[in-house]
Amino acid sequence: MARVRFRELVANPRVAAALTLGFASGLPFNLPDATLQAWLATLDVDIRTIGWLTLVGAPYAFKFLWAPLLDRYAPPLLGRRRGWILVLQLLLAGAIGLLGLQAPTEGIYAVAAIGLFIAFASATQDIVIDAYRTDTLRPAERGVGSTATQVGYRAATWITGALALILSDVIGWRNTYLLMAGIM
Repeated sequence: MARVRFRELVANPRVAAALTLGFASGLPFNLPDATLQAWLATLDVDIRTIGWLTLVGAPYAFKFLWAPLLDRYAPPLLGRRRGWILVLQLLLAGAIGLLGLQAPTEGIYAVAAIGLFIAFASATQDIVIDAYRTDTLRPAERGVGSTATQVGYRAATWITGALALILSDVIGWRNTYLLMAGIM
């Protein structure tokens, strides 16, 4: 089995795109779920409320239901795949920033709605990124491209998981979410 070096991995522009898009796909995953739960726990929100908010991740389980619509319709710019990626990136950045501007103890329903929207948009972005990767990678590159996607995805989930928890102690939850929106 051949050993792939990181430099060789990113030297191929299609595989480098898969790495970058994997990062973009993984970034919003924790923000409406585990990271939000940690934020709410620091505010002494009732544990039952936090438990109910885990349901905002449900769109990931049902994304197959609207996947065909993304193939059927295309935004007016950049084509079907790249156009959807651009639209979803902008929506996610805005929604993550909006979530950071909320006061969860004063408006838990708004927090839940924004979290649900982030999960829906993120699950939709996953569909489009997977399709884009399949369309652009050559058959011989699909294995390493899939690996690159997972590396990017995992790195992003570490940032929005562990690093976000560390940052929240330093710059606060609001600024942490705004930073994540900026990274998005």
